[in-house]
Amino acid sequence: MTTRARTALVTGAGRGIGRGIAEVLAERGYQVIIADVDVRAAEQTAHRLGAAHLAIGLDVADSVAVDLAFTELVERAGSVDVVVNNAGINRDAMAHRMTDDQWHSVVDVDLSGVFYVCRAAARHHRSLGGGRIINISSASWEGNVGQANYAAAKAGVLGLTFTLAKELARSGTTVNAICPGFIDTEMTRGIPDPIREAQLERIPIGRPGSPADVGAAVAFFASEAAGYITGQVLEVGGGYRL
Repeated sequence: MTTRARTALVTGAGRGIGRGIAEVLAERGYQVIIADVDVRAAEQTAHRLGAAHLAIGLDVADSVAVDLAFTELVERAGSVDVVVNNAGINRDAMAHRMTDDQWHSVVDVDLSGVFYVCRAAARHHRSLGGGRIINISSASWEGNVGQANYAAAKAGVLGLTFTLAKELARSGTTVNAICPGFIDTEMTRGIPDPIREAQLERIPIGRPGSPADVGAAVAFFASEAAGYITGQVLEVGGGYRL
């Protein structure tokens, strides 16, 4: 990846961890493309970051929409050098009560959506001579009660990361993953206090992470300093283990 590679696409960047990633990358000098299924949220993030940054509405579970978005973004931005797959949803239920829709909706976004974006990025990066792909998995990939769909999808993201790292290495693209632990976002602030306190007790550092903590890890993998690192998983959780 050359020094001109300063454009980064972040999916699910309208809020939460994705917004934090976008903010860190913008601070590091990247032109950031904020993608979210909620286009208004994407626009709000872009407005916060400044006029140099772009916002698009994107449903990553729609493979045709992903391919069209890449074509449009290359025309608008010239290149998409760094791709951060952050978009994700959860629809928790015990496995014996989980509906087909609950299963497929999560897997479609959290795993298939990552694949669709990676595939489009891989095609584009071949024309650039390389790039960076950073996939956001989760500490829940090891399994979590009530999250069979989410855990399976996030584990799949790691398998996809390892495979693409091998497939794309010779073309100059590195592929790595980040597993956030308990991160302080609007979603986690809504967790009942007893559950939240129990989660915090399992973090050796003694505090929840911030979206900026995840953003810093992304910025490292996106940097020239990480050019010889691929197929790796970085846990950002203060020592948190499920």
